[in-house]
Formats: sequence, C-alpha cells, structure tokens
Amino acid sequence: MLGPACNRVLGPHRFQFAGTKYPDFVRLAGCLPLVVPGIAADAVDELLDLADGLLLTGSPSNFHPSHFGEGVHDPRLPLDPERDAVAVAPGGRLDSWLGAQEFEVNSLHGQGVNRLAPGARADSGAPCTTCPARKRSSEFDNKQINVAKEHFSFAELEKWLDDHRVTEIECLVPDLTGVARGKILPRQKFTEDRGMRLPEAIVAMGVTGEFPEEGPYYDVIKPTDRDMHLRPDPSTVRIVPWATDPTAQVIHDCYDEQGVLVPFAPRSVLRRVCDLYAAEGWAPVVAPEVEFYLVGRNTDPDVPLKPPIGRSGRSETSRQAYSIDAVNEFDPLFEDVYDYCEKMELGVDTLIHEVGAGQMEINFFHDHPLQLADEVFFFKRTLREAAMRHDMYATFMAKPIVNEPGSAMHVHQSVVSTATGKNIFSNPDGSASDEFYWYIGGLQKYIPAAMALFAPYVNSYRRLVRGKAAPINIQWGTDNRTVGIRSPVAGPAARRIENRVIGADANPYVALAATLACGYLGIKNRIAPTPECRGDAYLGDFQLPRSLGEALTLLRGAKDLATVLGSDFVTVYSEVKEIEYAEFMKVISPWEREHLLLHV
Repeated sequence: MLGPACNRVLGPHRFQFAGTKYPDFVRLAGCLPLVVPGIAADAVDELLDLADGLLLTGSPSNFHPSHFGEGVHDPRLPLDPERDAVAVAPGGRLDSWLGAQEFEVNSLHGQGVNRLAPGARADSGAPCTTCPARKRSSEFDNKQINVAKEHFSFAELEKWLDDHRVTEIECLVPDLTGVARGKILPRQKFTEDRGMRLPEAIVAMGVTGEFPEEGPYYDVIKPTDRDMHLRPDPSTVRIVPWATDPTAQVIHDCYDEQGVLVPFAPRSVLRRVCDLYAAEGWAPVVAPEVEFYLVGRNTDPDVPLKPPIGRSGRSETSRQAYSIDAVNEFDPLFEDVYDYCEKMELGVDTLIHEVGAGQMEINFFHDHPLQLADEVFFFKRTLREAAMRHDMYATFMAKPIVNEPGSAMHVHQSVVSTATGKNIFSNPDGSASDEFYWYIGGLQKYIPAAMALFAPYVNSYRRLVRGKAAPINIQWGTDNRTVGIRSPVAGPAARRIENRVIGADANPYVALAATLACGYLGIKNRIAPTPECRGDAYLGDFQLPRSLGEALTLLRGAKDLATVLGSDFVTVYSEVKEIEYAEFMKVISPWEREHLLLHV
C-alpha cells in the first residue's frame, strides 16, 4: 500500500529516486518507504517484489542507513531535531522484520509517524511544493500527518474531532444500494454512550425506496420495524471538505440489541467474508478501478444523457481513450476532486480518460477490502458533490449513454499469508501456486450465481455485450482484456487476479464480499479452472446471465455462496431486487412504442 504525497511527475521529486540511496535503504530495511512520489508503475512492481510489500514512513529524499543505526551519518544530510520515532510494536509485521525497537526517521517534510501499530497504515500529509496545480487550503500545515486510524479508540476519535474543530457529525450507514443513510448530529451530541438507532429496514430497501409487502423478507426483517443499534467505526472518520462549517463523516456498523452485527447490512457481509479469510490465516488484498461518466445536467429522465461541456465550450463527440487533453477539459473539476480526496485521506491514484465520451476511471491503491470499500463509498459521494458544483453530474450507472461503452469496477485481488506476509498466489520459486488456480476456479464457478451482486440493476446487463470492453463469459487469461477473469503481468509478489465482470453501479461492500467469497470457495474446495483463454474471448458463447431476473434465480440456488455471504443477507437482497425488477417491468420503453405500436 503506497501513499504518494505527489501524484504528478513534476519538479525535483522525480529525481529523488536516482543513485544508490533508495536501493541501499530497501535492501537494508527489507521494506519500502511509504512515500514514493513520481515513480512509474512498473518500477513500483519491481520494488514491491524486492521489498515484499512492507512499508515504513518517511520521505525518500531523507532516508539514509544511519537513520536506522547502520553506517555513519552523512553531515550533508541535516537531521530534523523534531524528527518522529516509529515504534515497532512487538508481534507486529515490522517486528518480524526489524525487531521490536524504535527507529528514528528524519522528517524534514513532517512525514514521521509515532506508534505505528501492527498492520497499521500511515500516509504522508506533507505539502507538495513541486505541484502548483494541486491546490492546498491555507490551513494545511506541513506538520499535519494523516495517520491510519485502524486502531482508533473513541477517545482518539474525539481528540481528532477536537483537533479539526468539528461542529457537526454526519453519521453514515451504507444501505444495499450504497446510498448513505443515517443522521446528522451536533458535535456535542456525538458521544460513545449515545446509542443511536435506525429502523433495520433502512439498510434493506431498494433503489426506489420500496419494501416487499410479504414473503421471505419478513423471515429476516421483523414486521414490528425494530431498531438497529449503530456504533461508529472510528477508523472511518473523514472531514467533509465541501461543508460550510467544520463537519466530519463517520461510517457506522449496525448491531442488534444483543450486540450482534446485523447480517444483511452490507458492511457486515464484507466483515463476515474477511473473517473467514482470517480464520484460515489469510489476508485478502484488493485494488478497485472505478469507471464513471461525466454528463451534462439532466433533470428530465425522459431526455437522454449527453457528455458535459468542457473548458473549450464544446462537448466530446468522439472517442478519446487515454487522452490527456480530454481529461484537462475538466481540469477545474478534477482539481477539486483531488483536493477533496486529499483532505479526506482517500488513497486515489491514477485518473485516466476511458473509451466513452465523458467517461473516466479512477484507480485506488491496494489495501484491506473493508478500507477500500469505505474509500469507494466515500469517493462516489465526493465525486457527485464536486461535479454538481461544476454544473454537471457524475454517474456510476453501468450503461448511461446509448452506443457508448458501459462502466465497470474492475477489482484486482490477491491473498497474503498472515504468518509469512507472502502472496499465496506464488510459490517460493516464483511460479503460480495451486491457490492461484483454485481462486480462478472459484470465480469461474460462482460468478454467474453472484451476478445479481455484481450487476444489481436492470441497466447493469446493458453493459455486458460482445466486443464493448465488458466480458460476456467467465474465461480467464493472462494480460487479456476480452476475458471476465484477467491475470495481469506481474512479479511473484504482486501476482493477482482481476475480476472484470463487476459493474461500477455495484455496492462496493457487496461486490468485494462476493468476489472474495467466490475465490474463497475456490481455494477451500480446490476447484480447478478451465484451460487458459489465449485468444479473443468475445468469440465464445455467453456464460453470464442476460437479465436481473435470471441472475436472481441463480443467486437463490447457490447454497455454497449463501453459506459464505450469509443466508439472511441473500434472502433480503434477492427479495428487494425482485421488487425492483417487478417495478421496472411496469415501465413501457420508447423502443416498445416505436417498434411494436403499429407493427404487431
């Protein structure tokens, strides 16, 4: 998990990697410094292979072996008298490499971190003076540190709120669609013993806000409309950068009155799957790539969406895949987006222009699935807000514009042994392991049954068409973008699998839980994959459901998948989606009026 302080290769940052200082440090410490600005993606992969993905904090310009008790300090490298210590906790991952002791890290840029807990992540908050296009607020201090909050207590959360002078709290709960539900509280009302509640059906309704009137839904959801008890997850606290008054947002988990996680809440489902991995001594690692469209404001649902007008005063009328100038058409918007993401400590990486007119993609750094789901949840909300402030909409619909490609959420995934820290997809000799192939086999077997989770709306299935940059089957291949399951070219430590089936419209918690569940079942049941597809997978047959109705039938019949995800969740989800599908079937489309009115 890299946390660059700078996402652009500008100024002297790009030359800090020159010479032997970096390689010497990497070999000495057996890990990578956290901040690696201006470094090419292929170089990152190479270094991760060398360092096994283990990270420390600090600036690459300031590391020297003498800072780690090795060698003589170079007098040309001034030491910061206020440099911070990185405490390596006993029993933690760093302990296994470096021993339980304190290492002093020169922090001229304010990038030192105190008390790095086991498994914690720390991101630099140093200002990037070489990137004038990246605006920073006047209150940004070069001693501000964005420290990982995985182990935050409520007391530490309250201190964070006080330090940021927060006056209002948005208490958020992601529902089945990924919509932020919850309550807004004054800061003084946000206490650990408050016991905030919401009706349990709030997280178990469809995108139209409708509920089933009867049926299995009410075997799980009590008809008495009982409450859930909400508990804040302190690790999720973020500032709301667009708010007028200092406002924080905190994601909450949902519990019943006995203190048990509500099984059908999306965050609970992902926690459940991650716990299954932990029980096996595994730690799943994911990295989503989320596509989306920018469109002109549209207040009439009967009017087709159109690309927005950029700085040139014109809309896109042709395909502009990977065009830098096409992205720069919306530079004022993306400056705000990156500024917001920085203030919210979101690990966003590369921004590119995708194939469609007005279609973009944002990549996230790899991390624990729950943290990544939270970041995608926050990012969607952030992007929509920023777009509206620039007189346009951002949409994650799977297929928003006719004759343009759909939007996906490609998820790169791998599994690390918690005992060794090694990627279990690779053997010691660097070859692909049995677990790698079994994971693919699990995806192949269970993706069709999980399609209602990966493609959750009637619109989702318009994206999955032959030859339109979206898969139609469950073939797998190396560096092959025509398949549904892709293995990118990477070194042994970075070997991973990319699920290309998931739509951008999927709930990130549900989608990550489902794809990890498929892979988990593959490893546990030792499911062998089909032979690798080495050609064009679009020439093959459809192997995926063609409609939401078909997908729901497959989901209900997948008992193994329900065992991993939770039968209560599958029941609630499928019943809600059935209501949505029935609601859609009441709508008469323009196509039907055009072609059937006088011809049948």
